[in-house]
Amino acid sequence: MGSTANINGCSPKLIKQKCETHVDEYGPNLKLLPTNDQVKELQTILRDKNTSRSDFKFYADRLIRLVIEESLNQLPFTESIVTTPTGKIYSGLKYQRGNCGVSIVRSGEVMEQGLRDCCRSIRIGKILIESDAETHEAKVVYAKFPPDIAERKVLLMYPIMSTGNTAKTAVSVLKEHNVQEDNIILSNIFSTPASVRSLLTVYPKLTILTSELHAVAPNHFGQKYFGTD
Repeated sequence: MGSTANINGCSPKLIKQKCETHVDEYGPNLKLLPTNDQVKELQTILRDKNTSRSDFKFYADRLIRLVIEESLNQLPFTESIVTTPTGKIYSGLKYQRGNCGVSIVRSGEVMEQGLRDCCRSIRIGKILIESDAETHEAKVVYAKFPPDIAERKVLLMYPIMSTGNTAKTAVSVLKEHNVQEDNIILSNIFSTPASVRSLLTVYPKLTILTSELHAVAPNHFGQKYFGTD
């Protein structure tokens, strides 16, 4: 099926061109997970208030895996020539060296296993960001990265983005550690149009990969996944 999305009321059943026009408004660095009925069903289950926690976690992990795999498609590849078991030469591809993941704690940690399932022994760092009780500004509490992160492509994992403030703080921390902006790929499940617009305005070289743009973000996601709702 073609790539469509639910953007500002644009349903997967509507004309593909209409959906792509909405995506173009955000520039080339916004990437959407190719959408089909299966993806839309997963999104619907995760938004349904009647979904049990066990079902929620199961279907969240399925959608996370799809998002991670599409995020990996944004990484650079190089040509690779191999010899098959029958002695034939095969011309293929392999990842360039130097990729890592960084999760924004706590919700971003739900995406770590999906990344490990796709990339064996990949290095994963963490950022803990909390909002100040008085100013409501996002502040970094903890950050731990691979020592050579400045030389790596970074998959920044953060499932729900409502305002973009937390993600902006995380990107600023990565840049403070000399990570180039165009080496950062934000792997996301649900984003609001306002958060994407806000983030790309400040960091136009950043790449965002999300499964859906919608005015209402399912902010219950982390609590439901971890069973703290």
